[in-house]
Amino acid sequence: MKPVVMITGVAGGIGYGTAQYFTSQGWSVIGLDRQEKVDLGAIDHYFQTDVSDAQQITEVVKKLDRLDGLVNNAAIQICKPLIEMDVTEWDQVMAVNLRSAFLLGKATYPLLKASQGSMVNVSSVHAIATSGNIAAYATSKGGLAAFTRALAIEWAKDNIRVNAVLPGAVDTPMLKAGLERGHLAGDNVNQLMNQLAAKTVIGRVGTPDEIAKGIFFLADQELSSFMTGQTLVIDGGATIRLSTE
Repeated sequence: MKPVVMITGVAGGIGYGTAQYFTSQGWSVIGLDRQEKVDLGAIDHYFQTDVSDAQQITEVVKKLDRLDGLVNNAAIQICKPLIEMDVTEWDQVMAVNLRSAFLLGKATYPLLKASQGSMVNVSSVHAIATSGNIAAYATSKGGLAAFTRALAIEWAKDNIRVNAVLPGAVDTPMLKAGLERGHLAGDNVNQLMNQLAAKTVIGRVGTPDEIAKGIFFLADQELSSFMTGQTLVIDGGATIRLSTE
């Protein structure tokens, strides 16, 4: 029987890339996203869902009889100075990026316990090093990394592993939407992307498939069986270089 993974934010760049990779490795994919319709090529079952809504999560999980992996990938990013952000926007970022992991973890716990499965949280390098005009997003991703460590301790007795990936710059619509928040200089998207690529040690931005492989590694019981509570940085070396260089 195929192992089953649930991936949130499955219509986005990293989400769909992750769905494709899990499918290629013989997993059955359950996808959640707010979008009404998505390309179902790599998704076995799709649920249009607001992952920040407890009732909607409950309704989806009630339909499942097995779950081996949960990938909390859903996220939004609002880029503006903190003093220009209203409380509704702040709460929205926290709800989608952080509260959703709590809701989904709590709802899927019995299934993950039964399968001795794993949770992988998609945090961000903004959890450890960030920039201006992105405080809410950075805070939510830092909280997700802390949530990963705390839950790994709680669930160790149930043989459920909890880890996180911290992607750096990855070629997705979310990355491009946030390029003009003032941390880079350039007149168009290509110039901004090239400048961003130059800030990595490897010299380019990442691809969703590269993040997907890291997520799969952490989700798979054989590949990462002795890992829990860890944050795996996948950023092309961007966070290892001194800013004073």
